[in-house]
Parts: sequence; structure tokens; C-alpha cells
Amino acid sequence: MAQTVFQRYEKKYLLDREQYTALRDQLSGRMREDRYGRYTICNIYYDTPDYQLIRASLEKPVYKEKLRLRSYRVPDSQSPVFLELKKKFDGVVYKRRAVLTQGEAQRFLWNGERPDGQEQILNEISWAMQFYRPEPKVFIGYDRTALFSEEEPDLRVTFDTRLRWRNTALDLSKGDWGAPIRRDGKILMELKLPGAMPLWMAHLLGDLRIYPTSFSKYGACYQQYLYRQQRLRGGAVCA
Repeated sequence: MAQTVFQRYEKKYLLDREQYTALRDQLSGRMREDRYGRYTICNIYYDTPDYQLIRASLEKPVYKEKLRLRSYRVPDSQSPVFLELKKKFDGVVYKRRAVLTQGEAQRFLWNGERPDGQEQILNEISWAMQFYRPEPKVFIGYDRTALFSEEEPDLRVTFDTRLRWRNTALDLSKGDWGAPIRRDGKILMELKLPGAMPLWMAHLLGDLRIYPTSFSKYGACYQQYLYRQQRLRGGAVCA
């Protein structure tokens, strides 16, 4: 059964090609790709009409949250998708995930028709939807390679490339196409950790001069594109 509740630390890094190649070489003796290899992740992010959730997130508060619908390929009506409420408090990421079919997710998000089961998680998501009254705002897709360690099973390293976005056709079934979010060729790496970083990993990153960043895919998309579009249209955006 797919995991539906997560609690962990997540650290992000932007790597150039040279750093990526060197790091993959150094990790090869400790970690290996998971059984999915390279795969595509598709997301629809939901927000208020004036982007309240992402604007609050960019201010780096102690607590923040995001609501998104995710799939691991372009889904049809019966494909599994994941409705996620992602919260971050004091550096710890808490994620609640409801596993639905694409059709169930659409009926829930569009019409409020709740599927059976997953009562507690859907209650939390329903509360957020009633409070924020969110609407689909942006599609964000990327190609991911994930590594894991059999010796440290709670440690995961992911590498995301071809980050892309669109703010039309906001339906996962419409494809994974979009314009680039970044044009500098950087690779986004994330470490997913249950607690402190292993000492060997900290030394490795230091030796390769790989340093953490606060980069957010949705945040970058909003700052670079969506905010500008809303201002050009004369929409209200609070500072």
C-alpha cells in the first residue's frame, strides 16, 4: 500500500553538471537508483485567487502549507493520483496524501464529492479547501531520478531535471508539456532525511562545494512568471 503520511526533513541544492557527475560517481558505492529509474512527476498546484499560499511561503514563515494534485505519469481517468497537503513547521515537512483515481480526484476537487475511505486525511484536505477556497493555478512537471541506500533506508536523494510549467490546460490528463522554469541547466537535488544528515554525506557535499538553497519550484514559477502576468492583467496582488 502506498505511504500516505510523511514526516521528514528536506534539504535542496542546485548543482551544475560537473558537480552532478562528481556526486553521482561518489554516491555509486553507497546508493543506487530505485526500481522506477527515471520517471516524470506531474503536479497541479492549488492556491487562492491572489496566490495567498505561495506568497506566504516565500516570506519564509515558521509554518507554511501547499495543496497539490500529483501523478507519476500522465494519467487517464482510472490512473492513481495523489492529492497532497504539504505542511512545513520549524523545518520539518509533514505531508498528508490521499490516493485516488484521477476521476475521483476531479469529482472531489470540482464538485466536493468525497470518495470512500481515507477519512482522516480527506478531512484535513477538506478543511484546507474550505478555508482557502483554492483553484488550480499552475502545472509543474519534471523528470526525476531517485537514489536510496539499503544501509540507511530512510535516506533518499532525488535529482530533478527539465523543470517546466504552464498555467493553461490545468488538468493532469492534458500532458506533461510546459515552458522551462530554469534555463541555466542546473539540476535540483533534494535530500529527504528522518533527522540529522549522515556525517559522510555532509563531508561529501562540503568537498564538492555543494551548498543548500531555499529554491522552490512553485515559488520560482510564481516570482518569475505568474506574478508578472497578474500585474500585467491588473490583478490585485498584496505585498
